[in-house]
Amino acid sequence: MPQDPTERRVTVTGPPRRTRRASGYYRPRTEIDEQTTLGHTYVRSLMRSQLRAGLAACAVLGLLVAPLPLLFAAMPGARHLEWAVLGFGLYAPLVLLARWYVRRAERNERDFVRLVEDR
Repeated sequence: MPQDPTERRVTVTGPPRRTRRASGYYRPRTEIDEQTTLGHTYVRSLMRSQLRAGLAACAVLGLLVAPLPLLFAAMPGARHLEWAVLGFGLYAPLVLLARWYVRRAERNERDFVRLVEDR
């Protein structure tokens, strides 16, 4: 007896569908997008860490630059020395400070992205 075509079963194979995560799982990105209290806390922690890095860089900059007028006042006749200190003695530490700040800010942002990833 031939089978009726409407009764025939067809098996479809393909990649498994993703299952939904447990209902207790939260998504930090969603929290940030929806601006919930938890999302606000995540963003605030990033802002605080960036602020700490900026204030540290400003403090070091102040410690480098603030004593210079006193140093120059102590040596009134040494104009060439002043330019040497400004051009060579101060430039390298400023470049290193800027480099430190950029690396620190990038690391803060990288840590934040790791925190809010879905994994």
